[in-house]
Amino acid sequence: MRLQVTHRPAIRRTALALALSMGFATVAFAQSTTGSIFGTAPAGVGETVMVQGANGTNREVAVDASGRYAINGLPVGQYTVSLRKDGQVLATQDHVGISAGGGTEVPFSAANAKDAQNLNAVQVVASALPAIDVTSVNSSTVITSADLQKLPVGRSAESIALLAPGTVQGSGYFNNAVSFGGAGVTENAYYVNGYNTTEPYRNTGGFQLPYGAIDQQQTYTGGYSAQYGRSDGGVINQIGKRGTNEWHFGGQIAWSPKFWDEGGKNVYYPTFGNLPAGYAVDNPDLQGTLYRDRSHNKSWETIYSAYVGGPLIKDKLYVFLAAETTKTKGTNVQSIDSQKAIYYSDHTENFYGKLDWNIDDNNVFELTAMQSNSSGDTVNGSGATYAYDYDTRQVGSFVAPNDVTKDNAKFLIGKYTSYISDNANLSITWGKGTFENPWVYANNSKNPHISGASSQNPLYGVGIVNDNNTFYHYATDAGNSTRGLRADFTYQLGNHQLGVGIDNMNYAAQHQGQAMSGPGYGWIYGHSSDPTKDISPGLDVGPAGGDGYYVRRYIYNVQTSMSMSQKAYYLQDVWNVTDTVQLNLGIRNDHFTNYNDLGIAFVDEKNQWEPRLGVSWDVNGDSTFKVYGNAGRYYLALPDNVAERAANRSTYTSEYFTYTGIDANGVPTGLTPVGGVNGGPAPGPVSSGNEYGQPKDAKQVTATNLKAQYQDEYILGFDKTLGPDWVYGAKLTYRQLQTAIDDECDPDAMAAKMTASGLNVDDYSTSVYNPYCRLFNPGETNTFAVARNDGMGYANVSMNAADWGYTNGGAKRKYTSVDLYLEHPFDGKWQGRVDYTFARARGNTEGQVRSDFGQGDVSKTEDWDTWQLMDHSYGDLLNSRKHSLRVRGSYQVNPEWLLSGTLLVQSGTPATCLGYYGTNESDPSTYGGNYHWCFGQPTPPGSTGFTPWTKKLNLAVRYAPAFAAHKLAFQLQVFNVLNEQKAVQIDPVSENDRYTVSNTYGQGIFFEDPRYVRLSVSYDY
Repeated sequence: MRLQVTHRPAIRRTALALALSMGFATVAFAQSTTGSIFGTAPAGVGETVMVQGANGTNREVAVDASGRYAINGLPVGQYTVSLRKDGQVLATQDHVGISAGGGTEVPFSAANAKDAQNLNAVQVVASALPAIDVTSVNSSTVITSADLQKLPVGRSAESIALLAPGTVQGSGYFNNAVSFGGAGVTENAYYVNGYNTTEPYRNTGGFQLPYGAIDQQQTYTGGYSAQYGRSDGGVINQIGKRGTNEWHFGGQIAWSPKFWDEGGKNVYYPTFGNLPAGYAVDNPDLQGTLYRDRSHNKSWETIYSAYVGGPLIKDKLYVFLAAETTKTKGTNVQSIDSQKAIYYSDHTENFYGKLDWNIDDNNVFELTAMQSNSSGDTVNGSGATYAYDYDTRQVGSFVAPNDVTKDNAKFLIGKYTSYISDNANLSITWGKGTFENPWVYANNSKNPHISGASSQNPLYGVGIVNDNNTFYHYATDAGNSTRGLRADFTYQLGNHQLGVGIDNMNYAAQHQGQAMSGPGYGWIYGHSSDPTKDISPGLDVGPAGGDGYYVRRYIYNVQTSMSMSQKAYYLQDVWNVTDTVQLNLGIRNDHFTNYNDLGIAFVDEKNQWEPRLGVSWDVNGDSTFKVYGNAGRYYLALPDNVAERAANRSTYTSEYFTYTGIDANGVPTGLTPVGGVNGGPAPGPVSSGNEYGQPKDAKQVTATNLKAQYQDEYILGFDKTLGPDWVYGAKLTYRQLQTAIDDECDPDAMAAKMTASGLNVDDYSTSVYNPYCRLFNPGETNTFAVARNDGMGYANVSMNAADWGYTNGGAKRKYTSVDLYLEHPFDGKWQGRVDYTFARARGNTEGQVRSDFGQGDVSKTEDWDTWQLMDHSYGDLLNSRKHSLRVRGSYQVNPEWLLSGTLLVQSGTPATCLGYYGTNESDPSTYGGNYHWCFGQPTPPGSTGFTPWTKKLNLAVRYAPAFAAHKLAFQLQVFNVLNEQKAVQIDPVSENDRYTVSNTYGQGIFFEDPRYVRLSVSYDY
């Protein structure tokens, strides 16, 4: 049981002073895999403190003349701490746990100072895990393997991260990645055993451990030190289990049966009331009718996992191995637009292995190997697509085998640690990894993919599609590789712990990106409620005429290769100003370089200085009340994906036709090209971004003075004990985006500035009206190199916000939150925690991606392409939820039965309404209805309301019978007990064409998962 701390001022200094004076690193280590133990002891000649871990760690330090000791750099785990004198044990504390980057205080005391030589008078006066770590200034949530064993939590790093305050589940477009503190879902970092495992292509998600191999997961929501960077969202840091001096093994079978999956609730087309004059619904007959039958959408899953760990050589060499196999099957009935039912089968295998070699008491080497192999459908020959009849609500005949998916990754990580002396430590981490990203490989259909089938002319049939399930395919050898090296050195000099280090990563990607499936193009059907109006006047596409039905041949190809380099060094000082006040002072310098497919740098961002300041005040000097603060700047690199359309060849075209028929595969027949504006000739293939596959000049694709995206963050909070068993606290967080990167696509604005500057645009026309958009910092003064047509050099053209026409300056994103919590740590009987967060995220830039319609072109979104697209764009950001209530806890009924649960209640996300521009429904950017205008009125994000409040209750019961010595356990977990299935994101596009209201506007796109049950049986020896 946890022991009450006894205060004896005559011999005990504050925990904060002890930690710093004895060389304990007290900053937030976002990649850290170690922690520290420190404390006091009666001052006496020949006294030492020994720390012994089941992992073979055995370190002993002397107690100094002031009665202080500290041992840092300890691997995460459980330890026995002993006070010794001349080889004899005076007192011992067992089961002392530490978390990565944290410190655990274990003070020893004598009945009085004169009794220091009396062995029987010495006692432990601290709990094994202090309620408040006064040496920490970061914001993090630690979930241990013991917590995961108790709580009903999804088996992913993201599900665990959502237990932390300040987190929000991101859009389903991005696989429900997590948003931290209002940031975009691509602005996070993932680490496993100290190595960066973030997915490098789009920076969305990352490699994570098999669930049963997780020792701890730390979710950092802010405030980490200068040692770490490349994230202005949050950090998910997983630490894997390791072998100990005892052999342990075990396994688990978890089963989620189909008959306990509630299935999805059906989705219906919205019903529109009185529309403004001049507007009409695309197809009035669809209102209120069934859009998607989700009642058949069920899945079932079986997970097999096993582990073994122990000493290969006792006290010297240890091994831990874990493997996990997941088999998932299910049904997914698609919307009436495609009328298909997909039967899928996925298979995932995960492996984790770790070797720990205690070379001697002062040198340790760790080696981690990890692998994940995931495949879907026709890899195993078990996935297939069938026709679905929406009239009879029955599955029909076989259509085609499913597309093939794969998601494979491998990592090898080595870490060497040397405890050079009591004052100096050196750590070197090296790693490499490969990703075969979660790509879809088309099913080899020769037919073009059909989209918009509900907008087909009813004279020829509606909903006619074929066996091609997707627009795109990917190269079979597409992948990413990573290499990393970091070195950290710390030295204790008086009241200062000085640190210096490097942090370097290199990435290479080959054959990434999408190309068209089938014959190399697809068909998208459309309809204009007013056939006399131009379809896209900015692209010289005239009216459809007739009854307003048309089709466009769509081509998109961006497959390419790229690479990038990220280098950094840092300096750090953890300064014990007084016995109760600690300052963490740090500075970091990052250097980011992105290369195109020819190996030429097109982004080179140097000298990015990031100051970090943290402060901790042990108010009472007894670890019962901490006030802390943090201020820092965080830079964000551009992932591989930015080269895909910004720096390398890309094709993105549409060609418009009317038609006189539709064949059995949904392909239009009797094609006639749609003419140009004002009766002009048909324009042929058109591209709003001038993407016709031309090569791109690396000197021109970015501003020459481009700066990396960065954000400033400020945190102020406190933690305080409430009696012997409770802790409560509050925290205020403010984040402000200072610089963003996106692309501009407005050659007319640049031409106007060149003319005003005395340049003849005709001499630069090829470059000005280039086949690509340019990366820049929105709202700042950017300088562009513009090539002469004759190849005789470049002109430098500077453009500020006014030159582009932006009336409200540059990129804005501000996040403010207040977090309140109350916690009862586990006392052998029960534990519980309640978190409430009030947050606002407002601005005109979500980040590197757009979640409202799922645009994943990192830092190349539609934002900032023209000033009209940004008009009225300031409002509530999509990753903002004003209110969040989190509850988690467990109750040990008796040694055999355990009850547990989690609850998450959140207010909705802001709704967005996008349409054509202005009161006259124009399209100045040629992007269709993607402006912040609806029905002729400006509509900033959030002005049309919010999605509903949601509440998700998960419950579990665990039975570990005494007849099996509690090693055998049965568990029942119920997720979303209330079976709430509200929409968490809605369709924001109000118009398919000018004055033509989309039948799906305001309809739910993504929903809460339905209720399901997981049964498991496990054995741990």
